[in-house]
Amino acid sequence: MKIVVCVKQIQNPEIPSAQFRIDEQAKTLIPVSGLQPVLSPFDEQAVEAALRIRDSAGEAADVEITIVTIAPKASRAPIKAALALGADNAVLLSDSVFDGGGGYVTARNLAETIRTIGDVDLILAGRQAADGDAGVVGLGVAEILDIPAITFARDVQINDGVVTVQRVLQDGIETVEADLPALVTISNELGKVRHASMRETMRAAKKPVKEWMPDDIGLDETQVGSSAMRYKLEHLYVPVNDIECEFIGGDTPADIAATLAQHMREAKLI
Repeated sequence: MKIVVCVKQIQNPEIPSAQFRIDEQAKTLIPVSGLQPVLSPFDEQAVEAALRIRDSAGEAADVEITIVTIAPKASRAPIKAALALGADNAVLLSDSVFDGGGGYVTARNLAETIRTIGDVDLILAGRQAADGDAGVVGLGVAEILDIPAITFARDVQINDGVVTVQRVLQDGIETVEADLPALVTISNELGKVRHASMRETMRAAKKPVKEWMPDDIGLDETQVGSSAMRYKLEHLYVPVNDIECEFIGGDTPADIAATLAQHMREAKLI
């Protein structure tokens, strides 16, 4: 069985807010100097889901896990992290022409990569990237490949060509099945992700990583990256939060409550 996991590298979400910067003229995020990008946490859980499927299949089963990502050649953080966790190989769309495509273009680039890999049974992705939080790329890949998609999975099982998913709802859990091939997006309710072992970390350096260009996936430069973008980014900025705090005093709790109620009425909150 072939499993493909789509991952994305992002700026470390743990950086202090004081270091977060936007280039409003270029409409882009300014990377923090000296800080390496990391694997998006939801995508890390998608890798974990793939590893659990392989574990449950047993050593006798032939389960191959391939990582697919779009990232600069010089920055292989998501590839190295996923391979160190136990994935078998990776495909990297690394040329700068892949940059800045937006959700649809990214989905198409990933879909054509998966189509080129061929005979993929299951595609896994994080429920959303932990930077833009749009959550559209995974479903876009499924739409382009014309396969079933199941979202917000907390558990994924494979039996006899059928994927069974427990998916998270706002007020509960539901179980959904689909025939393979299919795509599943993984939610944080999957649970704890394993740590990379020393053995797998050392093996990761020797695992094959293919670097593909647009023509390797049957596209030209007008169909990838910013050249194919379907929307225009008008403005990117850090919102300003002006907070005013007023302490309400009074001789008694009743006086304080009356003053608070008056302020709320003036603000049209009651």
